[in-house]
Amino acid sequence: MPEASASEQPAPSPVGEEYEVEIGPVAHGGHCVARTEQGQVLFVRHTLPGERVVARVTEGRTDSRFLRADAVRVIEPAKERIEAPCPFSGPGRCGGCDWQHVKPGGQRRLKAEVLTEQLARLAGMTPEDVSWDGTVEPAPGDKVAPGEVPAWRTRVHYTIDAEGHPGLLKHRSHEVQRIDHCLIAAPGVDELGIETRTWPQIASVDAIAATGSGDRQVVLTPRPGGRLPLVELNREVSVLRVGEKDRAVHRVHGRDFVRERADDRTWRVGEGGFWQVHPQAAELLVDAVMRGLTPRKGETAIDLYCGVGLFAGALADRVGEKGAVLGIESGKRAVADARKNLADFPRVRIEQGKVEKVLPRTGITEADLVVLDPPRTGAGRGIVESVAALGPRRIAYVACDPAALARDLAYFTRAGYRPRFLRAFDLFPMTHHMECVAILESAAKGA
Repeated sequence: MPEASASEQPAPSPVGEEYEVEIGPVAHGGHCVARTEQGQVLFVRHTLPGERVVARVTEGRTDSRFLRADAVRVIEPAKERIEAPCPFSGPGRCGGCDWQHVKPGGQRRLKAEVLTEQLARLAGMTPEDVSWDGTVEPAPGDKVAPGEVPAWRTRVHYTIDAEGHPGLLKHRSHEVQRIDHCLIAAPGVDELGIETRTWPQIASVDAIAATGSGDRQVVLTPRPGGRLPLVELNREVSVLRVGEKDRAVHRVHGRDFVRERADDRTWRVGEGGFWQVHPQAAELLVDAVMRGLTPRKGETAIDLYCGVGLFAGALADRVGEKGAVLGIESGKRAVADARKNLADFPRVRIEQGKVEKVLPRTGITEADLVVLDPPRTGAGRGIVESVAALGPRRIAYVACDPAALARDLAYFTRAGYRPRFLRAFDLFPMTHHMECVAILESAAKGA
């Protein structure tokens, strides 16, 4: 077999090389931008805009568009920098938190900068264009002093290492960082004591602590051929397992759902299904969406990607007996939960399937209100155009990714809808993530 020519050889890897650099602006993804002396872009974690640091390359090749790196030594720190409260945070350690080294207010300002940049780059919009005051709002109770960490995460995914010890994955890695305590884990998760025991033959443990009820649940994923251990935790808990062949979730002990509270109702969420992770997120988002939509008695509404029915239920309660609500959700178990959760609303219908396939099949040609809470990738141009074609009075778009939000706002603009206002919420402290609610109305008709 002939040897590859020099031009066919892969470019050398600079992983491990160190550069002293000036740190530029924050970027979407929990890192900041810098450049090497040769002009190659570095995405640097564990740093802040304006700092001078030594950055060690962690990923990429000399011909890559950019390299990834960690700030391993800070030469000139920014004023917002603090000592990371978590002992497992830092270069080469747990990848769960991006901003442990930043004062809480500084974290929110970084997120605001990211949202502003994404709106400008992907939607051609300024904060004024979307009627956003430029702030990322903390959840009530999450305002903490520098060096303190709000314990907010009600759902934690623990990866189990080869020796059975629980931990969290390192950044962009399958390597496990062992931990004995996660600072952002909610008290209901922490009290289970998952980190205090070993988990032989288990690949991962998902811990869930419901908000507004005492329900606690663990979902175990065994290693191939592994057997479930006898689960003895520090408080009563229901146990589910992921099947090795079908990957479905099966009940082992206790209920196969947890009960969550929001908008003065109890919501059944089954088999480790989706619910907002921050204990106040569901309440905050429902309030923001309903304030923005101002539902009226007798209106018709559609809730796309409706999950277990949170927004559909809030809409049904407000449009009354003469109104009607359609929810569309792809997950079979979530649909079953939504139908049970909303069984007392006879004018609510929940359809199962992908939004892009189900919505045209419904035969609905108009609606007064629409809520979209799509996955992280966003709704996309096709669904945006389908929603705009319904001519709703107002649309609420709930987004967990600023890039997807900006792209879809651009599509809505082309489809004749403009943002009435936008709010951003810091519902993932210590990470780069945020949640946004945009309320849109017809550019031709107004509200």
